[in-house]
Amino acid sequence: MKSLRNIFGRIYAAYGLLLFIATMLVVFIPILIFSLFPDPAKTRWFLHLGRVWMKIYMPLIGCPVKRKGLEYFQKGQVYVVTCNHNSLVDVPVTTPGVPGVNKTLAKASMGKIPVFGIMYRIGGIMVDRKDDASRKRSIELMKDALSKGMHMILFPEGTRNRTNYPLKSFYDGAFLLAIDTQVPIMPSLLFHTRKILVPGKFFFALPHPIEYHFLPPVPTAGLTRADLPALKQKVFVMMWEYYAQHSGDRPEHLKTMKTPPVA
Repeated sequence: MKSLRNIFGRIYAAYGLLLFIATMLVVFIPILIFSLFPDPAKTRWFLHLGRVWMKIYMPLIGCPVKRKGLEYFQKGQVYVVTCNHNSLVDVPVTTPGVPGVNKTLAKASMGKIPVFGIMYRIGGIMVDRKDDASRKRSIELMKDALSKGMHMILFPEGTRNRTNYPLKSFYDGAFLLAIDTQVPIMPSLLFHTRKILVPGKFFFALPHPIEYHFLPPVPTAGLTRADLPALKQKVFVMMWEYYAQHSGDRPEHLKTMKTPPVA
């Protein structure tokens, strides 16, 4: 049975990859044209096309996306959207899944990938985390994106979570950005993306429906950098407890854990 699962997982991974490449070739020319526009028009048109693309692609690979909590987004308000990070599937779910125009923070190396990299350069703000100047520049670009009416989608765990817990500890960046710009934080959670791209398995994937939930926004008006630890912990606890309540397949040790660890 295990060998059949492994065979199916690799066949499915090949199917998903080939279908992604085929559909990407269809949308590539329009995306290339959109890349010539200034922001926010460039990102807006890219997202219009990306949402149609993913609305077709995700069900075709057996991974339809269901969103919950969209009513928390208020018209005319931008947010720093924080999300858990479990899989490479997360970005093609969150970017089209957050309503309105948005950008995410992406590794500079992703923008250098032939063909594929142009999508990261349009939809993302590129950063080389090993370069101080690049990090400082990315902060200014994120503030500029917010000022232009674009949400920022950030993964405060930094890298993919490969632990058995819902979340890893958070970095400060998303919360400093929200405090400095006085923009509210919109916590959000992805469910089941780890089941699609299973950690530790090379070229292996399995189909599974995805849920993307948005939580009530956390205001930052009047907060200063002195409030950073409390704000970060508040959002961490919100996301941890929501996950514990809504994930039907959480590990047994989470069911008995009374309080989450410190962010």
